[in-house]
Amino acid sequence: MMGRSAGYTVERPVTESITALLAIAEGGDRAAADAVFAALYDELHRMARRELARRGGGMTLSATELLHDAYVNISQREGVTFPDRNRYMGYASRVMRRLLIDYARTRQAQKRGGHFEITSISTDVADPMTSADELTRISDALDELGTVDERLVRVVDLKFFCGFSFIEIGEMLGVTERTIQRDWEKARIFLFRRLNRAL
Repeated sequence: MMGRSAGYTVERPVTESITALLAIAEGGDRAAADAVFAALYDELHRMARRELARRGGGMTLSATELLHDAYVNISQREGVTFPDRNRYMGYASRVMRRLLIDYARTRQAQKRGGHFEITSISTDVADPMTSADELTRISDALDELGTVDERLVRVVDLKFFCGFSFIEIGEMLGVTERTIQRDWEKARIFLFRRLNRAL
C-alpha cells in the first residue's frame, strides 16, 4: 500500500522512509508531516478503533473522527520531537487517551449519569471504569509514572488503552516480548499502588 501527500510517496512499512520524513517534518515541512500521517494512517486508525472498542457502547465518536482530532493535536504540538516511528506512535496513543478523557467529561457534563465504560484487559490495575473521573485518575497516575520510566507509560498506553499484544508492542519499541511483559508487570504494580493511595 502506498501513502501519497504533496509530492511525497511512502511505501509502508519502510521504517527508514518514515524516519527520513520525520526528520524533514521537524524542519517545518508540512507536506512531509502529512506524508508521515498518510504512511501510518492504517496503523493509527487501528489504534483508534481499539481505543474506542475498549470504551464499550454509547460512544458517538468514530475512529476516524478520533484519529483526525489526534492529528490536529499532533500538528499543533510545541516542544515535542519525533526522531522515529515509535516515538510518533507512542505520542499518538497518549493524545488519543487525552482526547477521550476530554470527550467523556464533556459528554457527562451534558448528560448527567451518562455511561462511559472501558472494558479492561486482564489486569489488576483497575476495575472497568464507569466515569471520566476514574479514567482521569488512571491518566494522572500514568503521567506520574512517566517521570519514573517513560517506556512503562508507552507500554500501558499501547496495551491497556489501545489493545496491542506484547509481541506487537515489542516490535514497535524494538525490544523483546519478554521485556514488554516485565515492563507491564512493573507498570501494573506502580499503578495499583498509586491508585489505591489516591482513594
